[in-house]
Amino acid sequence: MSAWDLVVVGAGPAGAATALGALHADPGLRVLLLDRADFPRDKACGDGIAPHVLDLLATVGVSGLLDDRTPVCRLRLAHGPVAAERTMTRPAYVVPRAVLDARLVEAALAAGADLRRHRVRGLEVTPEAVVLDDDLAAAVVVGADGAHSVVRRALGRRRGPVALAIRGYAPVAAAHAGRQVIELGTEHQPSYAWSFDCGDDTANVGYGEVLHAGRPAPTRAQLLHRLERLLPGVAADGTGWRGHHLPLSTARWRPSRGRVLLVGDAAGLVNPLTGEGIFYAVATGLAAGRAAAAALRSGRPERAGLLHRRGTRDLLLPHLRHTALAARLTRSPRVLTAGIAAAAADQQVFDGLVELGLARGRLTPSLALGLGRALLRPPADTPADTTTVIAKEPA
Repeated sequence: MSAWDLVVVGAGPAGAATALGALHADPGLRVLLLDRADFPRDKACGDGIAPHVLDLLATVGVSGLLDDRTPVCRLRLAHGPVAAERTMTRPAYVVPRAVLDARLVEAALAAGADLRRHRVRGLEVTPEAVVLDDDLAAAVVVGADGAHSVVRRALGRRRGPVALAIRGYAPVAAAHAGRQVIELGTEHQPSYAWSFDCGDDTANVGYGEVLHAGRPAPTRAQLLHRLERLLPGVAADGTGWRGHHLPLSTARWRPSRGRVLLVGDAAGLVNPLTGEGIFYAVATGLAAGRAAAAALRSGRPERAGLLHRRGTRDLLLPHLRHTALAARLTRSPRVLTAGIAAAAADQQVFDGLVELGLARGRLTPSLALGLGRALLRPPADTPADTTTVIAKEPA
């Protein structure tokens, strides 16, 4: 049986970030990344990368990761007849996970991690170590194995609310070039369709909706039909269609205690407003790696969970409460429409929504004020035949 200081189950962004966080804190650690696939490999995702992710990676010495990619500066949000389109304060990126994940794994290997193809089927926590599949032993284990996490199930942790989405790649529509486009659903709420320009004449396109108890999950054909209804024509000539589940965050997140930690999707950390999960994956992964390194350095690996809790408390807990509240509010079509109208009228409101949906933003006073004004505006100010309420600014 081989022994390691830290074993990370799953080598996606959350897993690679865990290894990077640990090795940046202590380059001498023996860190093993396990994944059931070889890299590069495809992963169903919207592929949107907020600039905040690059900020986090820079703290562990990873820079220039996306210098060869084309940034996306414009974001369009629409719900029925109302839309807001503005330039984001900081550009985002749209990077296929086959590219992003492979680059992050390469960075982790360069930092000193090892990578092994292995599908973990179970684990046992003993007073001395965590044993995986009777073959590997580690002082600390981090579960970064996604929505259907084996590690989470082994800990007896239940999964919360879930969304279902489908994603493909198609030629980018002329109207969507240089943009991330989100068309919020008017049925099967909460839901939205998207088209994100990859910068290479293709777009990541898809549709997702929250699953509800007592309502059958939509079929592949239904998901594609709903995508077509919201964004007609974007899926024409689409390829690479893959469905995936998104475990949505709630107002309460309790990091696990002890030697076994959970990060990213495995921890149920996907933004309930946007389905974004890369920021959470990298943020919680880096924090888990640092916590593991600190616990090992102190000679008390069982404290890794406690240190991870402390390291993520200020970063995520207020944000998760605010996104959970915002998700409840936006179940109302009236609130949703008012929010987009407010974003079209005010750059600060627009920026606040971007932060709330992509990183660690909160419901700021400017957001609340803008929403309040939009809700109080007489219906006559927004005619029924309005096709777009859009910011007056250069493209």
